[in-house]
Amino acid sequence: MEFTRVLPAPSQLLHFALSAFNSSFALLKSAAPGRYHMLPNSSFCIDNETGFIPRMPPARLPSMFQFWERSLSEAATALSLGEDSSDEAEAKRHSSERWRQRIREGPVICTSTIEFDVGRLQRAHFVLAWLVHYYVHSTPPTVDSTPMVVPKSLAVPLVAVSRCLGIAPVLTYADTVLWNVTTADPELPLAHDNMRFPHLFSGTDDEHAFYVASATAELRGAEILRIIEDCNTLPDVSNLATISKISRSLTRVTSIIEELSDIMQSVRAGCDPHVFHWAIRPWYRGSDASGPDSAGWIYEGVENNKDLDLSGPSAGQSTLMHALDVWLDIDHKLSQKRAPPPSDSNRQADRGFMQRMRRYMPGVHQDYLRHLAQSPRPLRELARQTPALREPYNSAVMALKKLRDGHLKIACLYIITMSRSSRCPATAMMQKAQETLKATRNGPVRGTGGTEVSTLLKAGRDATRRAVLE
Repeated sequence: MEFTRVLPAPSQLLHFALSAFNSSFALLKSAAPGRYHMLPNSSFCIDNETGFIPRMPPARLPSMFQFWERSLSEAATALSLGEDSSDEAEAKRHSSERWRQRIREGPVICTSTIEFDVGRLQRAHFVLAWLVHYYVHSTPPTVDSTPMVVPKSLAVPLVAVSRCLGIAPVLTYADTVLWNVTTADPELPLAHDNMRFPHLFSGTDDEHAFYVASATAELRGAEILRIIEDCNTLPDVSNLATISKISRSLTRVTSIIEELSDIMQSVRAGCDPHVFHWAIRPWYRGSDASGPDSAGWIYEGVENNKDLDLSGPSAGQSTLMHALDVWLDIDHKLSQKRAPPPSDSNRQADRGFMQRMRRYMPGVHQDYLRHLAQSPRPLRELARQTPALREPYNSAVMALKKLRDGHLKIACLYIITMSRSSRCPATAMMQKAQETLKATRNGPVRGTGGTEVSTLLKAGRDATRRAVLE
């Protein structure tokens, strides 16, 4: 091994040394030694290789919960979207109503026997959340805007297991991606070319491709989580070797973020925008999908329904992206004075969106983000006081900003453009959607959780750009 390939170039040595000297006093003095101990990622159910995806997918529930498991198995073939007026969907109207009737008449199964078993709690949340969305969105729409009543056979146990897991009692990113992925070949490790998703709302290859892109990004991001852990456990920042190591780590993170951008864009090859918007996305909609005027959902048998988080799944619930934001100190709340000043559109966006999305993550992952935010050596402040780190830090931030630029383009193509389109190319797929086009064209385009998509994503992108150290 040639050590000259590992050490910084001679011209950089003095620069690194001065940077370490200038930053060590201020940062170590404020670090309050002994008050904070960085816990390993494993303490937060983060796998070294698969990140936030469990190494083993949650197994099927035992026999006492077979009513749930059987209902989920039947849903894929018995149900169709309630707003779908195609011949195929109409042919399932009778079987759909029978299925919903069985749910309404089903037992309220006690979950106390699994309340300390994380794997079974995850599976229970997964099954019940899918059943709730199957029930709600297979119901044909009505003229009046009365709230949707979710039967107590689903609502009561879902709220119970959600409280154990510290996660919202509704379909989440964890349910569609993290707890839904398994290996195609059990003899091989989970990888982009060795994953399958047993449960799909639409049954289309497009939906499978959509999940594959998300899970691949999570797998690739596992290295970022290892790098963050490594940097936060460095003994101090008072020497050249430490500064050099952080610099190389930031450069590596920049490269991985660029890969994540490519993975995100790869969804266009396998998931058609029309199929996504008209056949897949409607299943995700939460109780507030129509914004402030949404009729909402009522969870039968559950008190304080208004306090429940029921917005549905979103890419904003990926703990990986939140970890990057925390580590790089991205100010989505606009609570810090940074340049350039936020635009009027930025100020009008939902500044609490990212914080609210954390409630849709498993509680242990929320704990990880809180623990990460408590680090006594904030990376941005370290880079601000250490000239040798400013460029690699800024490169990582700009790579994240570019990723969000790409996300905005995907959202424009898959959501905004499709919502403005005059027709769906799949013959007679969504007559109900056609009837709402006039209102959609004149109002804001909302995500499945009721947020204004374009304004929100632009605000996130601009907040990322403002983290750059000028």
